[in-house]
Amino acid sequence: MEFDSVLPSFREHLEAARGYSANTVKGYLTDIQDLLEFAKNRGAESPEGLELNLLRDWLYDLTERGLAMSSVARKSASVRSFTAWLHKQGLIAADPGLRLRSPKAGKSLPKVVSRASLEQIFEWLANAAKTGDPIAQRNLLIVELLYATGARVGEIATADISSIDTSRNLIRLTGKGNKQRVVPFGQPAADALQTWLSEGRIALQNQNSKDALLLNQRGSRVGVRQIYELVAGLLSETTSGTLGPHALRHSAATHLLDGGADLRAVQELLGHASLGTTQIYTHVSIERLKSGYQNAHPRA
Repeated sequence: MEFDSVLPSFREHLEAARGYSANTVKGYLTDIQDLLEFAKNRGAESPEGLELNLLRDWLYDLTERGLAMSSVARKSASVRSFTAWLHKQGLIAADPGLRLRSPKAGKSLPKVVSRASLEQIFEWLANAAKTGDPIAQRNLLIVELLYATGARVGEIATADISSIDTSRNLIRLTGKGNKQRVVPFGQPAADALQTWLSEGRIALQNQNSKDALLLNQRGSRVGVRQIYELVAGLLSETTSGTLGPHALRHSAATHLLDGGADLRAVQELLGHASLGTTQIYTHVSIERLKSGYQNAHPRA
């Protein structure tokens, strides 16, 4: 049974069996439709395709789109209700929602990777890239670009060679709502880019490569999950602990503000529609200042 034929029955279940209001039902269906659209893009056309890894990837994609944790938690609850209903109806053999953990909706400051940890990571990546291994050269470029531009993982994964102005060290990123912005990157990223384009990418490219900037071992565009696993693995080896690639975006913004960058400039770099979204990083900088003060000042 395909997705389109399942939704009307699920709507009836929400309206009759659960007795939800029209607005609540609409909210549930909106959440489910978002999941199903994501699933279709992954090649799943029926409920059997809603596996646990796909659900987890969808939740991660929601965070990459900038949704608040409270919104992600709500959507997660909607999906668990949906998969439980599918299982009860005999449309799926097992309920993947039982193992889907809902993110905590509590407010917290973004986690920032220390400069010492970043230096350690870049040293590891640079040494590996010097061996001439194409994947190592690509990995160095990925982390350099994420930190240099403050980009979202999806923005880096979908970047093309034609998106880059190598003469001016600029990259055009496509963010939420297909909004584009042009951001600069520094010389370390430029050096990693040059090595990748002249060596690593040439070694991996094939007829599937087209204009994609970053390639996997098969010569196709690298996936978001591959980047996530790369960065999470690197960070888990440092004192920062296990963090996702969004931590590099948080770190770029916080370190810029620590260095005296203008808040609106950081807003443009990150592609935030509202300045209020960017202001959270000022709180991070203040907390870091307070912590340093408490540790260092004799009259703290």
